[in-house]
Amino acid sequence: MQVKISNIIVECVKGDIAAQHGFTAIVNAANAQLKRGGGVSGAIHRAAGPGLEEECKLLAPIKPGEAVITGGYNLPNRYVIHCLGPVYGVDKPEDKILADCYRNALRLAEKHQIDSIAFPAISTGVFNYPVEEAAEVAFKTVMELIPELKYVKRIRFVLHSEKDLKIHERALTQIIRRQNTSQNRV
Repeated sequence: MQVKISNIIVECVKGDIAAQHGFTAIVNAANAQLKRGGGVSGAIHRAAGPGLEEECKLLAPIKPGEAVITGGYNLPNRYVIHCLGPVYGVDKPEDKILADCYRNALRLAEKHQIDSIAFPAISTGVFNYPVEEAAEVAFKTVMELIPELKYVKRIRFVLHSEKDLKIHERALTQIIRRQNTSQNRV
């Protein structure tokens, strides 16, 4: 699924976040120490090679909602933006912290004049954030930031499973529908 909003392409695809050719930056659903973990973090660190972990040591630890940027090393991307999402039921308020992840990642992308960025579904793995709620927060935050974006022209959500892809496509469609309805009322 792909939509164009204010000259920015927002899309959802099923795939591997560590294999996003043609994107300047990818986002890592990181742990606080920015070390190789499981899931997204493990896939990115394995593909990037040891240089990524060495650079990450200098930036750790980070707090929930924070984002930091490193080089991409052996990845097909110039940059990796690392975000620490909330642990659902532990880090409060979860929705604000998750929104901060997307907001801070996009602001870092703007600061570094990045034209394309690919996100995983932050916090929906071992951090147990319900996928439906996480997708809603992600797209709502992206839509709020689109008017501020000068450099970012392409935002991709890379989902690991067909089920997560469908959930994100539905959430994106609903956000756009709501946005169009509220604009038509004005």
